Amino acid sequence: MSNKIIKVENLSKAYQIGQIGTGTISKDLERFWVTKVLGKEDPFLRIGETNDRSVKGESNIVWSLRDINFEINQGDAVGIIGKNGAGKSTLLKLLSRVTSPTTGEIKVKGRIASLLEVGTGFHPELTGRENVYLNGAILGMRKKEITRKLDEIIDFSGVERYIDTPVKRYSSGMYVRLAFAVAAHLESEILIVDEVLAVGDAEFQKKCLGKMSDISKGQGRTVLFVSHNMAAVKSLCNSGIVLENGKVVYQGESDDAVNFYLSNSSKTKDISLQNRLDRLGNLKLKVVGVDFLNDKNQSVTQVISGELLKVRLHIEKRSFVDLSKLFVGIAFFDNQENRVLSFFSDEMASDFTNLEKSNYIELNIPKFFIRAGGYDLTIQLSDGSTRADSFIDVVEKAAEIFVLPGDIWQTGKTNRAGTYAVLPGFFES
Repeated sequence: MSNKIIKVENLSKAYQIGQIGTGTISKDLERFWVTKVLGKEDPFLRIGETNDRSVKGESNIVWSLRDINFEINQGDAVGIIGKNGAGKSTLLKLLSRVTSPTTGEIKVKGRIASLLEVGTGFHPELTGRENVYLNGAILGMRKKEITRKLDEIIDFSGVERYIDTPVKRYSSGMYVRLAFAVAAHLESEILIVDEVLAVGDAEFQKKCLGKMSDISKGQGRTVLFVSHNMAAVKSLCNSGIVLENGKVVYQGESDDAVNFYLSNSSKTKDISLQNRLDRLGNLKLKVVGVDFLNDKNQSVTQVISGELLKVRLHIEKRSFVDLSKLFVGIAFFDNQENRVLSFFSDEMASDFTNLEKSNYIELNIPKFFIRAGGYDLTIQLSDGSTRADSFIDVVEKAAEIFVLPGDIWQTGKTNRAGTYAVLPGFFES
């Protein structure tokens, strides 16, 4: 017997920008006649465009999702990954039957509990307790089944004092606490969670991730999880789906899916160092390019805090340099021009003799302990010391790297952005 619990075939969802329907009754009737009566392709969708928000479009029909195909097994925990506008939330709404697909088919075995946004499925005039029963009834559960779970739900949510208060008086944090508790504890076969957990505090987020892990690994239920927290996706999920502009661009194990996303999701501007004149040094060696690599030697523009990072410098060799004395320093600056972190090749015992036969050198940072945010990289090549008279090539803002929150202490709590530990610099002469 197959253990497939979700099967998606040729799934697409189109939206019309700016209006509902096609704009006129005659066109709506034409669409109905062609698609429903004649069974032909919708003529108004032929000119639809991919949902790429970075470019100007010519059509008012946008494909939020296009030709999506995948299968999910019972007990899988699947991370849905992608940039804002990639189609993640639309996919979850289709799976939850909140909206219907334009084309394609979704086959689901079992009941689905969804937490797509704060207050999903709650009636604001009803109390928390009444909404628990309402949600259970929507899932097809009997009253006595819900009553059996009620104390556990209230205890997990931490809103016992307000459980008989109308939820319209709840804060957003209380809303999401109770909503998650209901979705996680009522006996559905599939739990779908969008990134509403960002509303809760860190302790509750950790509690939720633990519960989802228990649901998937301990109870054999299926979890679909949308998050921008790559550390959470890697720890919770066993597989991942990467969406880009409404299409599945990668599907596989969660670690591989995260690595694919980090290496492809954010395309920074091309870094042309070859013609940069705002540099110091004798230029016996010249830095002409910078790459950031992950532990699989994939080029990335984003990295998770606390994980391995390699900085590869592409070098133009112009004059002889004793490579055994080559000193390389790299420093990371935040958007306020504060030096946040720096690394020195002599302290790291880096060996650059490979430059005799290649055109690049690398600094390997096993654990990149830096807080979430965007950083500019300044590079220094020197002949044996950090003094200005030994500079070979010094380039400021040679590249940019984006750091995502990471669980560096293995506590289930990711580090936050905004407060930095500034380390000693190396550009003072």
